[in-house]
Amino acid sequence: MMKWETVIGLEVHTQLATKSKIFSGSSTAFGAAPNTQASAVDIALPGVLPVLNKGAVECAIKFGLAIGANLNRINVFDRKNYFYPDLPKGYQISQLAKPIVEGGALTVAVDGVEKTIHLTRAHMEEDAGKSLHEDFHGMTGIDLNRAGTPLLEIVSEPEMRSSAEAVAYARALHTLVTWIGICDGNMQEGSFRVDANVSVRPVGQAEFGTRREIKNLNSFRFLQQAIDYEVRWQIETLEDGGRIEQATVLFDPDTGETRMMRSKEDAHDYRYFPDPDLLPVKLDEDWIEAVRAALPELPAAMQARFQRDYGVSPYDAAVLTGSRALADYFETAAQACGQGKLAANWVMGELAAALNKAELDISASPVSAAQLGALIARIQDGTLSGKLARQVFEGLWEGAGEVDAIIEARGLKQMSDSGELEKIIDEVLAANQKSVEEFRSGKEKAFNALVGQVMKASRGKANPAQVNELLKAKLQN
Repeated sequence: MMKWETVIGLEVHTQLATKSKIFSGSSTAFGAAPNTQASAVDIALPGVLPVLNKGAVECAIKFGLAIGANLNRINVFDRKNYFYPDLPKGYQISQLAKPIVEGGALTVAVDGVEKTIHLTRAHMEEDAGKSLHEDFHGMTGIDLNRAGTPLLEIVSEPEMRSSAEAVAYARALHTLVTWIGICDGNMQEGSFRVDANVSVRPVGQAEFGTRREIKNLNSFRFLQQAIDYEVRWQIETLEDGGRIEQATVLFDPDTGETRMMRSKEDAHDYRYFPDPDLLPVKLDEDWIEAVRAALPELPAAMQARFQRDYGVSPYDAAVLTGSRALADYFETAAQACGQGKLAANWVMGELAAALNKAELDISASPVSAAQLGALIARIQDGTLSGKLARQVFEGLWEGAGEVDAIIEARGLKQMSDSGELEKIIDEVLAANQKSVEEFRSGKEKAFNALVGQVMKASRGKANPAQVNELLKAKLQN
């Protein structure tokens, strides 16, 4: 059987976080009634002229700096000509010959192996409107609210070789654009949409196979499912003697399959030419440096710092920088308790489980970072055992008060008085002579059984380390 290699490149449409559209003053707010946010410029009435939104340009500069790309000091807008009902002008204003961003790279990790994915370009453009099919019997409705919404289309090199790599890259890109504040990242609302260009070729072949583009994937799960199906379909088609035709396809989440939408156009089909209504964009060096100075610490740099300053593993550091809100939460908790590794364990363990169960984002956590830090500090100073700490965490989650107040009100303070513990241990040993004899005859499991009895007798409040120490001392006498 012939062995095949998958080749994937992604095009990501990132909606820029500006209050108004890229060439008009219309609002970009989501959820308005159809066609209430479409101005004369957006619907292309005769005689109107576009005016570039400076905020959109600044977002593009931020992105270019964040990925270490080249910023074209002079960049130009072009007209991309095609005819769809949701495109009022009959063309889309985009960038082809001279995009604002060229090059750059993102490093991702898949199964512990790092890989650097290079970017081809990122260019500014306007979004089209939206065709509505569901509510119109035998007709299509057109909503032009999205027409003119500012986008940054981010194009990767075809360097990904599996759906897992593609998802890792898309996640890293999503983290970055939300981290630097140029996109809200809401995939359900269309703020971050992925197109996947997929082809296969025999292992060892230099030239690429014919690609098919899977359009508008709005979740990472759908991205993985769509690529996996498309790869299987292309391989089966080729092995059955068929040919792959260049095409644009859609993914159906209900069937888990891709289906052809139209034959794929090439750049010359769009008849690009420079937009005569828009001047070239010149980036001032002082502006670029001001944007650079305002950038936050980026995820990769923060991961390295978390490993150095808080003693967390590379894996933990990557998880904790999955979003800026999560990273800020962890750092606040770690600083509050002075225990970086323990804070990481609680954030990724108990807290993450509670948030997932409640379907909450870290920004909506009922337990603040300061509260979690205070809880961990009580574990560290011996006030709480791990088991008791989980009970205090439940109280924090329920809004029962602050850490020390919950400990006091619920009587959860760990028992560390040696005299009190010795009394309980003596009672346990007297009541469990069989386990004592088994331990002294060499059965280590009997010791664990005795520890369990002591913890039970203390209602889980005994200090486990102290119990172990005192129990061993008494058994060896």
